[in-house]
Amino acid sequence: VQLQASGGGLVQAGDSLRPSCAASGRAFSNYVVGWFRQAPGKGREFVAGISWSTRYADFVKGRFTISRDNAKNTVYLSMDSLKPEDTAVYYCAARSMVYSRSWFLEGSYDYWGQGTQVTVSS
Repeated sequence: VQLQASGGGLVQAGDSLRPSCAASGRAFSNYVVGWFRQAPGKGREFVAGISWSTRYADFVKGRFTISRDNAKNTVYLSMDSLKPEDTAVYYCAARSMVYSRSWFLEGSYDYWGQGTQVTVSS
């Protein structure tokens, strides 16, 4: 599976963005897809994930929504009410649903996209 993240950008606090993660290679509908982010000087952290259900980090609940369009092999991360602390490089990752692994750990995912920069100014 090859992943391509896009749709980041520079916005002001309170604005919205919808990065997307496009996949090629295999039946994407059989994969768990996660979004992670890495801010400057910090480690990579889980943001949201989707299989047949969804998971969110506490700091994005109520503001971010993850969704998927299996016909387009694409997963979206709708980000509303953005804050300056949301500034980071956002990465998408994927793993087969066959594996029962944690949603929240980087090591649970086998495939990674290249990342897309999200910058939120105050």
